[in-house]
Amino acid sequence: MVTHSSSPVIYIVSGGVGASGEQLVNTVLAQFPEGSVRVITVGNVREKSQIKEVLLNAREKGALVVHTLVESELLNYLTAEAAVLGVQAVDLMGPIIKWVSQNTGQVPLGQPGLYRQLHHEYFGRVAAIDYTMKHDDGNRPEGWKQAEAVLVGVSRTGKTPLSIYLAVLGWKVANYPLVPQIPLPDELFAIDRERVFGLTIDPGQLIQYRIQRQRQMGTPMFSAYVDPKLVYEEVEEALKIFKQHHFTIINMTDKTIEMGADEIIRHLARRFG
Repeated sequence: MVTHSSSPVIYIVSGGVGASGEQLVNTVLAQFPEGSVRVITVGNVREKSQIKEVLLNAREKGALVVHTLVESELLNYLTAEAAVLGVQAVDLMGPIIKWVSQNTGQVPLGQPGLYRQLHHEYFGRVAAIDYTMKHDDGNRPEGWKQAEAVLVGVSRTGKTPLSIYLAVLGWKVANYPLVPQIPLPDELFAIDRERVFGLTIDPGQLIQYRIQRQRQMGTPMFSAYVDPKLVYEEVEEALKIFKQHHFTIINMTDKTIEMGADEIIRHLARRFG
């Protein structure tokens, strides 16, 4: 007996990660901004049993199955089994593959995830940028273990632009802002210390950067944020923390973001290859 849930469901079945199917389905769903459709992606499908489980769940929920399978045996099984179970299934790849094969005389490889493998560098950069944006400014510390580098420093030492620049080059980077009187999070000490970089800068230059920031934001010019004595103490305290915990110190005084990134990459390459 079919039991429809309150929200319609679309299953995406893929031999890879399901990115192609997700992109098309989400493009369609964008045409229905008031709609509420659950999308469930089942990726890395290699066995018929995986397909059977999805189809049974789809029948129970009255769901649509969208698939991007390119391996012929699994594709034929899904098509036949969906017909037997009365599940509506949409093949996104099959008709295109058939047409190209007929018009080129070539037999398809039938290898799942091949496009992603051929463009692994591009997808690696996209993943790095996504990770870095999500872990900016101390966010999601539980995910710092996946970072290839973690940048730590006081405000306006260049943590965010440096992180993003490294991400564009394909590095997964998190960053954490040091704030006076606030202790470091425990998650920072669960990371390999050789991946943690402490950013420092000349206090005078830091004050100029902060004054410029205040002007941009329209905030009062006289505050602890730009007080020379307090800024000097803030920088000195940060240096003590870096040395105490054996973080690699990167001095950003008079350095461009590119120069700072090059220095960090050299350390990472030497340590981890």
